[in-house]
Amino acid sequence: MHFSSIAHVMGVLLLVTGSSMSLPIACSIFYQESDLYPLLDAAAITLGVGLPVFLLFKKHNELTIKDGFFIAVAGWIIVSAFSAIPFILHGSIPSFTDAFFEMISGYTTTGATILTNIEIVPHGLLFWRSQTHLLGGMGFLTLAIIFLPHGMGGLRLFRAESSPGQVITKEKFKPRNRDTMVRLWWIYIALNLIQIILLVLGGMPLFDSLCTAFGTVSTSGYSTKNASIGHYNSAYFDWVITIFMFLGGLSFVLIYQVLKGDIKALKINTELRWYIGFLIFFCGAMTLILWSKGIYGNLIDAFRYGTFQVVSLLTTTGFGTADYELWPQSAQMLLYVVCFIGACAGSTTSGIKIVHYVIICKYMYLSVRKAFFQPMAIVSIRLNGRTIDDDIINLALCYFIINMFMILVGGFVMTLTDNMDYTTAMSSIIASLMNIGPGFGAIGPSENFAFISDIGKWFLSWNMLVGRLEMFSALVIFFPSFWKK
Repeated sequence: MHFSSIAHVMGVLLLVTGSSMSLPIACSIFYQESDLYPLLDAAAITLGVGLPVFLLFKKHNELTIKDGFFIAVAGWIIVSAFSAIPFILHGSIPSFTDAFFEMISGYTTTGATILTNIEIVPHGLLFWRSQTHLLGGMGFLTLAIIFLPHGMGGLRLFRAESSPGQVITKEKFKPRNRDTMVRLWWIYIALNLIQIILLVLGGMPLFDSLCTAFGTVSTSGYSTKNASIGHYNSAYFDWVITIFMFLGGLSFVLIYQVLKGDIKALKINTELRWYIGFLIFFCGAMTLILWSKGIYGNLIDAFRYGTFQVVSLLTTTGFGTADYELWPQSAQMLLYVVCFIGACAGSTTSGIKIVHYVIICKYMYLSVRKAFFQPMAIVSIRLNGRTIDDDIINLALCYFIINMFMILVGGFVMTLTDNMDYTTAMSSIIASLMNIGPGFGAIGPSENFAFISDIGKWFLSWNMLVGRLEMFSALVIFFPSFWKK
């Protein structure tokens, strides 16, 4: 591996992290609260480490895919560690383990929190907490690529951080990686700005609107209120946030193609049709359950609350407008299933992703058809109007199996480390690995992760990173061959 190039990228990441603390600092100055000096000191420390590393390792080679994998893992860990400094210095999260957990949960767009009372945290730190969603939503390394020199292999960084689903869907990018990243970030920022405006027009305070938008388009879930979105009790806010959670679940490359006028890309996109189909089915089923069981007095309210929660968990956002653990068991089971899905490849969401289910379902259907009805037929799986290779099918199957294996093993580990009941243990792994945030049991929508031991928090933090990097990039570093020349 090219360690000088890796160090140069790490320096860029720290410079971006330290510089981005300027907005929370401005927020702290505006509100005149106690978090100003902790934020200033943290920014100085981060820039003070990042600048010498950046300057010292200016001579660099082109990054290899192996370099990209290492940076994708180490970069997120280092950035999360430095981002935890303001909370430690201020004392609102004095434990490094807890502060790191909160930050990697933010950057990986998980939204799991250890804070028992969010509303007493100063505004500057709350803004920094939500800003990690903004930075991590599109992928922190994609932002770093913008600042890297041309010819350094930024595309390999993007591939190391992006979803296997993008390999499957074969999404096309501009020849110049930096131009691509800039365009995708402009779309991402534009969606955030539009949502902020709509929330402010509806009467939400500007500060809350900013933090809520950061957690919505990035499909992350940190809120400035203990009761999450349910604090506002507003149908207008619920529907605005639902729409932008849905948009966050779309492939940003697909959005870019549509904005360019390529409507054909919208029509032939197989994953989009399944995404909409899943939402119609689960939202409709949830609405009927809540209405028929008398949880809400009318069909409109049942549709509003049911749709919000389904979209929130399907897109791995994790916002809440109600305590769904008070809903009927059938509704909770439906949400439990939704947690295993995720939205589209190339979106800000995590989870298994719909494209993998498309391939697996088509593979099972064609296998049964060939085995029992048309044994001599030559069948193929098509995605977006193209036939996909057997290697892609194997990748989808492998990805699904690894996810299930990690959930089962992770749930067992959590029962050992924290003596949890199996519902909470399994749910904590699903919420972390799928980057959802809230779960069931002791980590339900009205609870948090504060009670978990330090060992459990580090294990869950690792699962958040594995889930955000879509498994392979994080796990490949454990292969002995990875470290060989």
